[in-house]
Amino acid sequence: MKNLPTKTRAVVLPEYNGNLIRAIIGLKVEEREIPALADDEVLIKMEAAPCNPSDIAFIRGGYNIKKSLPAVPGFEGAGLVIHAGKLASRLLKKKVSSFVQEDRDGTWAEYFVAKARDCIELKDGLDFEQGACFSINPFTAYGLVEFAEAVRAPAIVQNAAGGQVAEFVRKFAELKGIQVINIVRKEDHIDELIEKGAKYVLNSTDDNFLENLTSAIAKLDATVAIDAVGGEATAGLLNAMPAGSATILYGALSGTTLNNINSFDVIFKENSLLGFNLNNWVKSKDPDEFAAISEEIQNLIITGKMQTKIQGSFPLDDIVNGIRAYIKSLSEGKVLFKP
Repeated sequence: MKNLPTKTRAVVLPEYNGNLIRAIIGLKVEEREIPALADDEVLIKMEAAPCNPSDIAFIRGGYNIKKSLPAVPGFEGAGLVIHAGKLASRLLKKKVSSFVQEDRDGTWAEYFVAKARDCIELKDGLDFEQGACFSINPFTAYGLVEFAEAVRAPAIVQNAAGGQVAEFVRKFAELKGIQVINIVRKEDHIDELIEKGAKYVLNSTDDNFLENLTSAIAKLDATVAIDAVGGEATAGLLNAMPAGSATILYGALSGTTLNNINSFDVIFKENSLLGFNLNNWVKSKDPDEFAAISEEIQNLIITGKMQTKIQGSFPLDDIVNGIRAYIKSLSEGKVLFKP
């Protein structure tokens, strides 16, 4: 194909830095060579890419994924496929959402090379903003609620309930007839969730939080807890859950190690602590099943029954202010980077 770009402007991480401010300030916008496509790869003209908590952890060097530096951050995004290898030609000129965690450049760029297997074709009615946030949060929430449904949990407990995954969890749980106990840390988040229709919202900073949580768990017979925070929050959930329950850890917003878990509760109540890894969940689905799930979620987004909340967008050259806006108010929604 003629006139294909050979270079791309991209956000570049020169080194990891545990100090968040220094890590952000260290980001640069540079011109990068676009590698030649393998047979199973596509070249995407990026339209939007979000900032996620995993991206923040990555640039600090605290995420499970490490890349050869300098590297382009960004684990997901959406755009138009403008070139494809011979084994990926079905995606040429298609709108796609893509997800990458391999040791290769990410999505915070004008152009992005992706494996065809890491691309999800988007329906015409799904715009690039929603498509940019499609590959991670909706499927994470779907997988978590799928587990709760499989073990026939009448109710779910979830922390970080003001976040995006939590919003999708509420929607999927409602469709499955599963109640949700939501845990937040700010009083205004309680009013916000109640306005959205949440019935059970608790503030973890209240003096009587544990008493209220234990009461709600018993009332609704909650047997699955979903934890996005890690650290002491995991112990709080696990210790509060009834015998035979499961606590699923899918995030580590606290950035701290697990502690204060009651060993005797785990032993004698036979409670379990599980990890949820989206990559492994996706791999567990055959292509037809995953395509059907994708179709279902896209239709829900297109019809407005669920949406990713987006607080604003920034050009790549304003990456520092974009990330600052995001971390200042995570609950206000995603920040998108648009080339």
